[in-house]
Amino acid sequence: MAFWWSLLVLALAFAIGKFLLWLIPPKVPSIDVDASDVLDDGNQAQENSFIYVPPRGAAQQSGTKVQCYEPATMKYLGYVPALTADEVREQVEKVRKAQKMWAKTSFKQRRQFLRILLKYIIKHQALICEISSRDTGKTMVDASLGEIMTTCEKIHWLLSEGEKWLKPEYRSSGRSMLHKSARVEFHPLGVIGAIVSWNYPFHNIFNPMLAALFSGNGIVIKISENASWSGCFYFRIIQSALAAIGAPEDLVEVITGFGETGEALVSSADKVIFVGSPGVGKMGPPLAGRYDMGALCMHEHSEKLEGLVHDAIDKGAEIVARGSFGPIGGDAVDQYYPPTVIVNVNHSMRLMQEEAFGPIMPIMKFSSDEEVVKLANDSRYGLGCAVFSGNQSHAREIASQIHCGFAAVNDFAATYMCQSLPFGGVKHSGFGRFGGAEGLRACCLVKAVVEDRWWPYIKTVIPKPIQESLVEALYGLSIWDRLKALVSVLKVLTEQNSTNSSKLK
Repeated sequence: MAFWWSLLVLALAFAIGKFLLWLIPPKVPSIDVDASDVLDDGNQAQENSFIYVPPRGAAQQSGTKVQCYEPATMKYLGYVPALTADEVREQVEKVRKAQKMWAKTSFKQRRQFLRILLKYIIKHQALICEISSRDTGKTMVDASLGEIMTTCEKIHWLLSEGEKWLKPEYRSSGRSMLHKSARVEFHPLGVIGAIVSWNYPFHNIFNPMLAALFSGNGIVIKISENASWSGCFYFRIIQSALAAIGAPEDLVEVITGFGETGEALVSSADKVIFVGSPGVGKMGPPLAGRYDMGALCMHEHSEKLEGLVHDAIDKGAEIVARGSFGPIGGDAVDQYYPPTVIVNVNHSMRLMQEEAFGPIMPIMKFSSDEEVVKLANDSRYGLGCAVFSGNQSHAREIASQIHCGFAAVNDFAATYMCQSLPFGGVKHSGFGRFGGAEGLRACCLVKAVVEDRWWPYIKTVIPKPIQESLVEALYGLSIWDRLKALVSVLKVLTEQNSTNSSKLK
C-alpha cells in the first residue's frame, strides 16, 4: 500500500510542477520596427503628397516601378521596384543558402520566432490595421478580424500543434512486413514561393511565411502590386523577429513587381503557393503537380461591378436594396461601390458566372433541396459555401452535397478562423490546401521509410517454394484457408531445415 501512495504522491507532485511551469510565461524579447515613414501624420514629404491618377482602360503600370497609393483617397504613397527575372532568381538563391542553415534549427527556436512575432502583433495591432486599411481601403474592423485575429490564431495553432504534425508518423507495416517498422517523415522542401493577393496584405504574407519557416523552409513572397506599400513594412517586422533569434537574415524575402516578377518566382522556387485570380493562376506553371492554389481574389474596380449589375438588369433582374457609404471623409474619391441586393437572377447572367468580388448579393428562389444543391453546384467556382437553416441537421445535409473546399453551417467564413482546418477550393477555385496539418505538411518532402524492426536478427528472406502458400496464409479470405496455407509453409520450412542439417553432417 505504501508503494502505491508513494507513486500517487510523485504523480501529483509532477502534475503540480507542470502546472506551475505552465503559469510562468516564456521569456520573449521585444522587437522595435521603424514605422515613422508609414504613419499618416500629415507631414509626409512634398513629393509623396499628391493625388495619384492611374492610367485607365487596359493600360497598367509599367516600367521599373510599382506606384503605390491609397485606393480610398488616391493619395500617393510612393513606389517600390519592379524586379526583373534575374533579380528574382538572385533573391531565391540567397534564400536557398539561408534555408540550409535554418533546416537544422530546433522546434524550440522556431517557436521562439513565433512568440516574438505574436508579441509584436498584439502590441501594435492598431498600427498594422491602419496600414492595411490605408493600402486596401478596408475598414479597421475588417482589418482587425481578417488580419490580426486570423494571424494570431495561426501562430497559436503552430505553437500548440505544429511540431506534432511534423514529427515522424508511424504506420502499419502490414501482414507481410510484420518484422519491419514503417513511418512517414516530413522534411523541408527548400524554398517556398508565395504569390499573394492584395485583399488581406498582412495575413496573406504571414500565413504562408509562418508555415514555411516552421516546417524548416525559406520563403520568397511576391506581394501584389496593389498592396506593395504595406507589404514592404510588414517585411520589416519579419526581418526584426529573425534577427532577434539569430536566424539567417536572408531566410525570408519579399519581392515586388508585375507579371514578369511572378513568373520568375514560379520557375525558381521548389514549391509555389498562389493566391490570386483564376486568369493569372492558369498561366501555366512549368511543372504540374508542384503548385497549390488557395483563395481566389480578383481586384476589379467599381466599373466592373456596375457592368455585372447592368447585364443582370438587362436580362430581367431587379435591384431591391442599395446602400450608401455614410461618412467616409471629405478627401475620399469615387472608389467605392454601394452594397447592392438584386433579385430575379439566373445563371444566364454574368453576375452568376463571374467572380464579382464586391458588395453585391444576388438572390435566387428555390423550391426543393435538390434544386438548391443543383443551383449552388452550377458554377465554375467552388471555394466555400455557407448554409443557413432553422434546422441545423438539415443545413448540415445540404452543405455536405455542395461541391466546395469548405462549408459553414449557420455562419459565414467561420472555417477560416479555425486554423487547424485546411483551406482551399475545387474547380476554378484552385487545388491543394494551405492551413492546418494538410497545409503544414504540404510545405514538406513527404518521405516513406521502412526498416527492419529486429535487425539484424530477422530479415526479409522468402524461399521461392513457399511464396504461393505464404500469400494465401497472409491474405486468404477465410481463416481456414489461411491456416491450411500456414501449415504448408511450416512444412516446407521444416523439410528445408532437415535437408540443410543433413548436408552439414
